[in-house]
Amino acid sequence: MENYKLGVKASIVTVVVNIILSIIKIAAGIIGNSKAMLADGVHTLSDVLTTFVVLIGLKVSSKEADEQHPYGHEKYESIFAKLLSLLLLLTGIYIGYESFKSLLYGNLEKPSSIALISAIISIISKELMYIYTIRVAKKIKSISMEADAWHHRSDALSSIGTFVGILGARLGLSALDPIAGVIVSIFVIKVGADLYLKSIRELVDESADNRIIKEIKELIYNTDGVKGIKNLKTRTFGNRIYVDLEIFVDSDITVKEGHDIAEEVHDVLEGTIEDIKHCMVHIEPFIK
Repeated sequence: MENYKLGVKASIVTVVVNIILSIIKIAAGIIGNSKAMLADGVHTLSDVLTTFVVLIGLKVSSKEADEQHPYGHEKYESIFAKLLSLLLLLTGIYIGYESFKSLLYGNLEKPSSIALISAIISIISKELMYIYTIRVAKKIKSISMEADAWHHRSDALSSIGTFVGILGARLGLSALDPIAGVIVSIFVIKVGADLYLKSIRELVDESADNRIIKEIKELIYNTDGVKGIKNLKTRTFGNRIYVDLEIFVDSDITVKEGHDIAEEVHDVLEGTIEDIKHCMVHIEPFIK
């Protein structure tokens, strides 16, 4: 629940900033005669929608387990992250298409300085929003919020392209605007594709990364009474990890002693590694 509150707070902050920023950019685009800035402003306004999607994802995935969902709702966040990654992909494709079309037909007008100032404000604001959101996303292990953070970064890159294009147009180098737009679109498409693949991996119960597995093994071997590991399986479930393992214990000890060792391993793993949601430990007799 604490993670949910942090995510909601970050999302509300970004919604407010995006609304203010989009108003500034759209007004600057109209007043400053800049189609690039006007498009950038509409792009920023679309971020409000994606942040609302993040809020819905956080709300659903933070629900406690119930009779229909005994393992919890974490996987729902991967679904919402996939939607956001698709929005990133479509945004990148759209920016690339419009930039290439402008490069092809050269239909650019000379913008005023207000559009240039707005581009600078946008670059700084969106980069600060990215830094803030990505820190919260990593802290609460939220892939959908991470996708939203990269959307802010894509906006910052887009605004850099807008700035270069506006500056170039004011200096008479009109081709710089569409060229920068094409380059920016490639970066946006790559981020969208990477996040889409990451959300897919979480949906298919991929194993935890090697660093986590190594840490799990070290904790198990450091537990008194453990003679070895027979089997260890991990699977990601949304932003959490499930662990199933079989450990060897002395064959001459009592059932209660073996149970106590298994319970110790269970408590150490869940208490030490924050990402582990549940751990199932089975004991096997160690034959000398």
